[in-house]
Amino acid sequence: MYDNSDAIEIQLQENYRFIDEVVVVGYGQQKKGDLTGAVSSVKLGQMKSITASSFNSALAGSVAGVQVTPTSGAPGGGVSIRVRGSSSVQGGNEPLYVIDGFPVYGETFSQLNPGDIESINILKDASATAIYGSRGANGVVIVTTKNGSFNQKTQVVYDGSIGVQSLRKKIDVLNAREFAQLRNDALYDTNPSLGKYQYLSQSEIDALGEGTDWQDAAFRSARVTSHQLTVSGGGSNVRYSISGSYFDQDGIIRNTGFSRFTTRANLDIKLNNKLRLGLSLNGNKTDTDNAPSGIISSLLLMPPTATIYEADGSYTLRNPFENVFANPIASINERIDKTRRYYVLANAFAEWEIIKNLRLKVAFGANISNSKNKSYVPSYIYDGASSNGSASISSSDAYSWLNENTLTYDLRVKRHHSFNFLLGYTQQVNINESFGAGSNDYVTDDLLYNNLASGSVITTPSSSASKHALISYLGRVNYNFRERYYLSASLRTDGSSRFGSDKKWGVFPSVGASWNVANEKFFKPYTKIVSDLKARISYGVTGNQEIGNYQSLSTLSSSRYLFNEETAIGFRPDRISNAELGWETTHQYDAGIDAGLFGGRLNICLDYYYKKTEDLLLDVAIPWTSGYSSSLQNYGSVSNKGFEFTVSSKNFTGKKFSWDTQFNISFNRNKVLELGGGVDSYITSNMSYAYIVKVGEPLGLFYGAVVDGVLQEGEVETKGKFTGQGTPKPGDLLYKDIDGDGTFVSASDRTIIGKAQPDFLFSLTNNFTYANFDLSIFLHGVVGNELHNGTKQSLELFNGQQNADGTARDRWTETNASNTVPRAKLDPAPVVSNRFIEDGTFVRIKNITLGYTFGKRITSLLGINSLRVYASATNPITWTSYSGFDPEVTSGNNTAQQGYDSGIYPVAKSYNFGVNIKF
Repeated sequence: MYDNSDAIEIQLQENYRFIDEVVVVGYGQQKKGDLTGAVSSVKLGQMKSITASSFNSALAGSVAGVQVTPTSGAPGGGVSIRVRGSSSVQGGNEPLYVIDGFPVYGETFSQLNPGDIESINILKDASATAIYGSRGANGVVIVTTKNGSFNQKTQVVYDGSIGVQSLRKKIDVLNAREFAQLRNDALYDTNPSLGKYQYLSQSEIDALGEGTDWQDAAFRSARVTSHQLTVSGGGSNVRYSISGSYFDQDGIIRNTGFSRFTTRANLDIKLNNKLRLGLSLNGNKTDTDNAPSGIISSLLLMPPTATIYEADGSYTLRNPFENVFANPIASINERIDKTRRYYVLANAFAEWEIIKNLRLKVAFGANISNSKNKSYVPSYIYDGASSNGSASISSSDAYSWLNENTLTYDLRVKRHHSFNFLLGYTQQVNINESFGAGSNDYVTDDLLYNNLASGSVITTPSSSASKHALISYLGRVNYNFRERYYLSASLRTDGSSRFGSDKKWGVFPSVGASWNVANEKFFKPYTKIVSDLKARISYGVTGNQEIGNYQSLSTLSSSRYLFNEETAIGFRPDRISNAELGWETTHQYDAGIDAGLFGGRLNICLDYYYKKTEDLLLDVAIPWTSGYSSSLQNYGSVSNKGFEFTVSSKNFTGKKFSWDTQFNISFNRNKVLELGGGVDSYITSNMSYAYIVKVGEPLGLFYGAVVDGVLQEGEVETKGKFTGQGTPKPGDLLYKDIDGDGTFVSASDRTIIGKAQPDFLFSLTNNFTYANFDLSIFLHGVVGNELHNGTKQSLELFNGQQNADGTARDRWTETNASNTVPRAKLDPAPVVSNRFIEDGTFVRIKNITLGYTFGKRITSLLGINSLRVYASATNPITWTSYSGFDPEVTSGNNTAQQGYDSGIYPVAKSYNFGVNIKF
């Protein structure tokens, strides 16, 4: 008994004291107990078995206050990440990523192998992010890749997995018989005199059967494989890690996919007691087979009475009815759209200890990528028939170089006072170039895109080039008194080429303090219960420069004019200059408590924050006499405030059985405070969606009409004016008269009909071990947000020109006086309404992994150090009332398409089997 309890006590001391964890922060490392800001570390164990092409897509639910939403479920597809809400209306809202010391913004990160990552730390409050100045307003994600250890024996590790992915659910649409009746109804509604069977007779309808299931024809069970080999180790003066990996993911839509070859090398050398050198190098090649644009919508809208092939074996060209679009299966099978990307991220440093505790670090890095897209649309499918074959090639090159120079000094005064000083100067330049060319009208389809000159019609080529730079001075002081009282202050000033001549520079200060109550003498009697207790408070200012290049300058664009029947090229002004264009500035306050109970068996983290973003970068209307309609200016403000709660517990810690739990929940409330210029709101809309940005309300508000039932027989005279139809008929949808003028007009009778932002996010992870078995269950949920189901909006036109949603079975007819589903009609006027705003709440088992680690008897027999096999399921179960493919989806930014789901490539569920071998 004594030996067992003693072993457990050692475990508690080494593993359970969260304040002893070392986390990576801006330009350095700190013990978690020394932090004054809000910094969260991602538990990499729960990410290892999630099928994802990029590490950021696997972050969903991992950290309180961080919302991760896929923008596409396609292999290699992107995600949208929000750290403590959205701070900008028109500027960027994605966090800054720092990969092995190199700041990167706006990447999909499918080029970085998740298996190469050692740690991910997310800086959330301004005390932590202000050291990144103009790029810290949306949070900072610091990614550190794996390295070896000094005095470590060489270790070889192989990780491999193979799995299968599939569509989570199909959309309920009409079969051939149901569609034929719908088309009959729509034609009859337009011209009753021709009878009720203008498309097909009842006997012809009965003979149709189910028809073509376009979803079954397009979707498939898709393979995904991953292989990685890592060699790491080190001696007394050197450590290293070298890896190579291959990831191959077929898409759940046929002829789509993503593959990646990756190599990585990290090297750290101590030349002597004064000088240390380091190198981090990551290179890869990715290949993507892209899905045709709009293919999801086409699959759902294509009538089931149409066939994939004609009787002679050729493709059916298009939808045979009035709404003309291409045969989606022909597009999937025959269109070629390939993207190849080469990517290199390299960073090297030298660190010299000038005198004791005074270190100079100089780092140089480069981020280089080349992307080339090649596409061909053959002449024998509808997409390419009008152009007689169409080919294009485009290429983009991005190059960024970085130089960072930092001076750090550690000072200890009379044992009780510890200081850490940081001074730095950094400069970074980003250069982007692109071009595109193409041609049409090919004699043969055999050459594809390999000979653009063989197309007789040359399309207008395009090219662009841009450059922007950032120069920064930074400083920070960390103070520690007796490991009880901590103070941190930083100051960074940034100069950006993106802003006006009078506002090039911004200053970003921060201050934070914490009190480690558990180290106070008066608290010692309570430490058996509360082993760690720390209070934190911080304030800081950060900026946002993500507005694109040259926005402060007056620019010209080329135009084509026709003079005397000849085309002439000229230039015209397209932007007015603004020398006063400056930073978006975010002020953030944070208060937090970190507590460890029962010797670290239970750890709790609480945070409350408030942040206000001022001088929003907005397009503001200006007098037409200026020659322009709007100008990008600094107006308005937005606030975010919220609460985050994280708890982790060691429920059982026995040698044979253990169980630990991690739970987090976060609440964020976003509000537009001011839009400037006396403006209270503005609307962004088209035929498919509408959003309103309104003072006093959160960003991401859906705007539209409110459905008020269905017009019935005998109500045309009294209620027909609320249908928005010139000639109302029974079966038309009724809408509320919002402005009270006694009629319904779609442009004026609109109101807020939903919000894209959730009430709260949460996740729950339970990890179990029994003997050699391990089991992990990762649950994630988003509650209280709404989604605009644009796909359903298209499917509920009931016009008989395209397929329809399954709700059409209950549509209004003369014999079925529905008060919820409208009638069929040939030419409906689409209205954006609350009918298509759905509850986006979901709870999902994000991942389940069951593993088994073989004992030493087996590993010794095989001549290896360790062997683990596992089976995992990603997204196997989702509880939601949302009727679309998947509730974890978004299309755009804060002013348009946030929470809008229309034709997005669905997120898949997957099942994997894997092995980990250490030699």
